[in-house]
Amino acid sequence: MVKFMAPESQDDFPQDMQSWIDSMEFTQLRRGDIVEGSVMRVDPDGIFVDVGQKIEGYVPSNEMRSMPQDEFKALKEGDSLITFVVKPESEEGPLLSIDKARGEEGWRELQRFQEEDKAIEGTIIGFNRGGCILDVANVQGFVPMSQLLTISRDVFQLESEDGSTDARQQQKNLVGTSLTVKVLEVNRARNRAIFSERSALQKQRDEQKAELIQVIQEGDVRQGVVTGISNFGAFVDLGGADGLIHISEMSWSMVQSPADVVKVGEKIDVYILKVDKEALKIALSLRRLSPKPWETIDERYSVGDVVSAIVTKLANFGAFAKLEDTIEGLIHLTELSISPIEHPNEIIKEGDQIQVKILKIEPDRKRLGLSLIQADTPDVIVDPDSIDLDAQYENVDNEIGFDYTQSSDEKTEHIVDKDDSDNNSSENVDVDN
Repeated sequence: MVKFMAPESQDDFPQDMQSWIDSMEFTQLRRGDIVEGSVMRVDPDGIFVDVGQKIEGYVPSNEMRSMPQDEFKALKEGDSLITFVVKPESEEGPLLSIDKARGEEGWRELQRFQEEDKAIEGTIIGFNRGGCILDVANVQGFVPMSQLLTISRDVFQLESEDGSTDARQQQKNLVGTSLTVKVLEVNRARNRAIFSERSALQKQRDEQKAELIQVIQEGDVRQGVVTGISNFGAFVDLGGADGLIHISEMSWSMVQSPADVVKVGEKIDVYILKVDKEALKIALSLRRLSPKPWETIDERYSVGDVVSAIVTKLANFGAFAKLEDTIEGLIHLTELSISPIEHPNEIIKEGDQIQVKILKIEPDRKRLGLSLIQADTPDVIVDPDSIDLDAQYENVDNEIGFDYTQSSDEKTEHIVDKDDSDNNSSENVDVDN
């Protein structure tokens, strides 16, 4: 573009043509320039723009894809338009781009946000193995996995046969959603922009968590949203603070994977199990919202019932058999065979599925008396008062070495902070039951 600087008065007018030419300032359009012009006319295939000095530039349709259709239709003659010079000279005049201009404006905006240490919002447009790709101010940048707070690491587990399908679906669901981030690095020359959600949200979430931890109480029931799933549990946002449901607190039954119980984005009620106000950590439970299986065992089983069970352990005095994940009983040696035997392995082995008859139920002491031989006589009435479980169980502690009346899952609770999980670390906090 040529910019002409007119003389201020007649007296200043040059005496010869060469001096007059020397007084003119030449500013040529160059590739990469950002120029502001006015719309001359709008065609279906492009926009003609006056970029000054009666120079008419042209923006083809493939260089204005970032312009929404309603904005394009609203353009009229005289409207201001900022464009990027793609090619200073062509048959139709300078070739211009709205897309690249907006991208350049975006780079400048990112630079400003970085300098001012301000948060900016972007849109997720994709994922790769190390993080997510974000569109911020028409600039594509990258958020490393370690800099994400609201997206679980499980979203990136594509190599696992069990988790790949679910992870791909989670990624698909997240594309198009927004993230609030801070700019960590801007390098226009290398076309590189790095963002951090952690930096943008950490201070805010820490303040919210500190406030929430002061008001919630152990034993409360609160509603939250599942924000992430890991192999050891699920994180739930309680309204500014994330708590952890450890996999052992998902259900009274055995849980293979937390993803079998909850899904990211699901609203659930949780029991506040433990609050560590110093470490700002919250342990949650799902299973505490329902009665313990032993508390309701009389609703499912009765003395004299013949039921299916799985042999879990053999000992000199008998065998243990599991009716449910947490309901286990003892088949005394005398109830395994009519003929005398020295060890249960003469009759059964661990893992066998067998039919047993329930002889006695003691819910308070978490004990069941079972019989293998009496399972063949289901119609014979059992007198539970004739069954001495104290005598049958007297060798349990000595030979196996544990307190059968206290299940191991009642001894320890788990508190893991979501930030700690990002660093593959966890913390166990003992609580009294």
